[in-house]
Amino acid sequence: MATPERKPYRGLSRKLVIAFDIGTTFSGASFAILDPDEIPKIQGVTRFPAQAKTGGDCKIPSIIYYDQEGNVQAVGAETADEAFLERAEDENYIKVEWFKLHLRPKGMNTSDVQDSDLPPLPPNKTALRVFADFLKYLYENTIKYIQELGPLYKPGSEFWNSVKDNIELILSHPNGWEGSQQSIMRRATVLAGLVTEESSLTALHFVTEGEASLHFCVMSGKASTLGNSGGLIVVDAGGGTIDISAYYSVGQESFEEVARTRCLLQGSVYVSRRAEAHLKQKLANSKYSSNDDVKQITQVFDKTTKLVFRDRDSPAFIRFGTAKDRDPSVDIRNGQLKLAGNVVEEFFEPSLKQSVQAIKDIQEESSRALSTVLLVGGFAANEWLFMNLQRELAPLNMTLSRPDGHVNKAVADGALSFYLDHFVSVRVSKYTYGIECATQYIPSNPEHNRRSHSIVVRPSGKRVVPGSFSRILAKGTRIHEEKEFSRSYYQESGSIDMFRSVIIDVMSYRGNLTNPEWIDTEPHMYTTLCTVVADASKAVKPNSRGKGSSYYTVDFKMILLLGLTEMKAQLSWMEDGVEKRSPAKVVYDDMSMAR
Repeated sequence: MATPERKPYRGLSRKLVIAFDIGTTFSGASFAILDPDEIPKIQGVTRFPAQAKTGGDCKIPSIIYYDQEGNVQAVGAETADEAFLERAEDENYIKVEWFKLHLRPKGMNTSDVQDSDLPPLPPNKTALRVFADFLKYLYENTIKYIQELGPLYKPGSEFWNSVKDNIELILSHPNGWEGSQQSIMRRATVLAGLVTEESSLTALHFVTEGEASLHFCVMSGKASTLGNSGGLIVVDAGGGTIDISAYYSVGQESFEEVARTRCLLQGSVYVSRRAEAHLKQKLANSKYSSNDDVKQITQVFDKTTKLVFRDRDSPAFIRFGTAKDRDPSVDIRNGQLKLAGNVVEEFFEPSLKQSVQAIKDIQEESSRALSTVLLVGGFAANEWLFMNLQRELAPLNMTLSRPDGHVNKAVADGALSFYLDHFVSVRVSKYTYGIECATQYIPSNPEHNRRSHSIVVRPSGKRVVPGSFSRILAKGTRIHEEKEFSRSYYQESGSIDMFRSVIIDVMSYRGNLTNPEWIDTEPHMYTTLCTVVADASKAVKPNSRGKGSSYYTVDFKMILLLGLTEMKAQLSWMEDGVEKRSPAKVVYDDMSMAR
């Protein structure tokens, strides 16, 4: 498969599209200026304030410092300035990092991370506010960078005036992030002043990091190595998460997702976290046992030793001090701490093992042969991870490679390609989706009898059992972008006023049952994704029970649209023979925002 050629932009006016990759440890941005009838070119933002290193792989640390009142004092590369760090210590500023992980879904496997493991948020800041502050900084400096390029397109202020009212944004997020996280990110974008509440529905787009990485691989030409199988797995190994996705090529410019995506909380920060735990224990009875010393040594490990580690048979060194730093009892000589290679390997192994298991699960789940694995992301540069993943995949008849170029910019560039090129046409549902409803009581049904204490009598006189889960879309279903999934329902009430606001919760089931029927059997496996509200009062049908007793009913459909990277849901009903629909606007469960 050759690298596809991008098509000319068919819009009528110039447009600016910006993609932001806000990572757990590092963040970056890319953009494209779309001119009518010209082929768009993806460009990276290669310069940020206070940054010593500039160029194609330019990213900034995902770090913010606040003062005690909650005001931003420094962001990104500014936080590494020595003069600022001295002031930060004097003024007791609060350092915030890893804030992205505070957004993780409540239902996600958290055996490897708890809130207490993460650097805390300031007392007066939520994850939403921190995300908004960081996004505002990233946006303002991206715009400044683009404005400085303006003369290449039009002289003076003409260039900026030609695009400032026609900007669209793309935010990437881990495969495991869901509607709640997208809702928080959308609200953060509004809070940061990048878009309005109204324009956020049309000018803001989301893409998973796995899908963005696929687009990057296609652009880089690595997808041309598929061979005869046509199937590949993309492993985006980042700072916080390892996102794994599988695709099958159905044409030169078209891919279908062939298995549910995976998202592992095993990015490179967890290697450092395991190293810190080991160092704390190793140095416990030495003069280097203080929290500050352990933290400093861990930071040096994170920035140097971790990046170059590749061999369990060779010792690793953490050069943290001067020649005066010496304690042979804990392997410290000449300002460096020595660790056995097999010990350092233990810091990396959980990330490797979980990645291999996820790849095996995907290979088993996929109906297509998958023989190629592409490794991207900042963690992908580590030689130990690459070589050992290569070794583990060989018995599975899978080959591993890394795309050429700056793999740590794969997500930002790939997110723009997602917008421009749109290579993926089919995705796979990760969970089973449906709604909670009541089902008519059948005395001979043992499940109904088991719940007979909860029977409710409707205005029609029917006896129903609440708590039933009605499936609309099954886990593992292949979803085309234009495909709708729906199921018919009805509601009844003694008052017509109830139908002026029909409220339905869309739920996901995350367990292993093929056809889950009752919510109370595994209540912890169900999550409310969104709430859909509609005025269906004009579709009301009057009914009579006799003896002057009347009630009302409404027939409607719940419709799910999951083909895009954002889930949408809406209700439909008939009015005078014409189908009516509620707006495809959903309100996501925001409980994770309290973290």
